[in-house]
Amino acid sequence: MKRRSFITGSTSAAAGIGLSAVSCAPSIKKKIELPFKVCATVDQQKVSFYADVINDSIKVVHIADTHLFMDDKRGIPFQEYSNRMAKAYNQTTHFQTREKTNPEESFEKSLAFAKEVNADIINLVGDIFSFPSEAAIEWVSSKLDATGIPYIYVAGNHDWHYEGMNGNLDFLRDTWIKKRLLPLYQGNHPLMAAYDVKGIRFLAIDNSTYQINEEQLAFLSAQIATGLPLVLLVHIPMYAPGKNISFGCGNPFWGADTDRSFELERRPKWPESGHTQTTFDFYKKVFDAPNLMGIFAGHKHRNSIEVIKGKPQIVSDDNASGGYLDIDFLPLEESHKKVI
Repeated sequence: MKRRSFITGSTSAAAGIGLSAVSCAPSIKKKIELPFKVCATVDQQKVSFYADVINDSIKVVHIADTHLFMDDKRGIPFQEYSNRMAKAYNQTTHFQTREKTNPEESFEKSLAFAKEVNADIINLVGDIFSFPSEAAIEWVSSKLDATGIPYIYVAGNHDWHYEGMNGNLDFLRDTWIKKRLLPLYQGNHPLMAAYDVKGIRFLAIDNSTYQINEEQLAFLSAQIATGLPLVLLVHIPMYAPGKNISFGCGNPFWGADTDRSFELERRPKWPESGHTQTTFDFYKKVFDAPNLMGIFAGHKHRNSIEVIKGKPQIVSDDNASGGYLDIDFLPLEESHKKVI
């Protein structure tokens, strides 16, 4: 039996990009008594979550912002849209050793680490690609398949973006997911999916336009209503007071006045009105959810932890510079329970 068999994917009703819904019998059948105890510790890229609802340890390797730029002759017609990002990460400096590296090397080393530690799952949390290159997507798919480790993929804002191409962000995301990125979702809904891993439900929700749609909000609400222990995966970090605009999902300052990159990235400017009410409602639901253990994100290219209403959000260093997160979900031991 392949190791992939223990992970169960489930999705909401298909929306936005015309995909059929995928439904699988969830592997978790019993509701958890709320509230449950959660403790999180962070030491650089090492993250440990302890909870009384965790029965079996889970090893996760989190990868975001690899920014692979490899391309082939199929990409020649799109070079006017990929030219800047194709040069942006040709060579990088390792975030710890300060030695020269590059996105391909960093990605392969991260996968090698996942195999070395016998990871239960690899979470790919956006901007694995600098643009939707067919060659890069195929290369990643082959490397992931070779590990034999299950993986979850959620898109980032560069994965589907050809700079300067006509269309609003929702249209471009839908177009290039369907044309290029779709295999990485393994039959699950690209904008919202749930994956059960040893008693924990991972929610992959695409906020790569910085905004959330009504179907995604309904999906989150339904997942919270299950009472199961949840972990949220998003590319754009959730707003945290004192952080800059890159922590943009649910950020009350996000909008046209704070958009400093639209000309460089050759995309439509963020709306004058800022976030939709749906996005703000999503933000509130996330941090009010009694069964949400934490949030994992990327985008910022710098490791950080924010605690918002008691919920930890952990943002990873960019994989282009060698960054990844080594995450353990662990049961609370009896000695822990005496003091926590």
